[in-house]
Amino acid sequence: MPDMKQMMRQAQKMQAQIAAVQDEIKDMTAEATAGGGMVRAVAGGDMSIRELVIDPAAVDPEDVDMLQDMVLAACNEALRAVTAKGEARMSMVAGGMHIPGLM
Repeated sequence: MPDMKQMMRQAQKMQAQIAAVQDEIKDMTAEATAGGGMVRAVAGGDMSIRELVIDPAAVDPEDVDMLQDMVLAACNEALRAVTAKGEARMSMVAGGMHIPGLM
């Protein structure tokens, strides 16, 4: 039968590692573009958009809808990418286990 104190120490160690990785994930970034690079978004691991760059050539007063679509596409893809990076990093610590609520 496993030693209960040893199991508790291992659980505490894993909890500390998970907390450290969660802090690390907050600092991660991912970049995505849309419209052939006319719109670029950078998302942070804290699920914020940290940077948004729009090429002036993409600004057409006659087609604002297209620009809005490009901005949304770039932002959403950047958020998806940083989420995937964070999940991959967390998976390394959790030994491949998916633990709900960690990411």
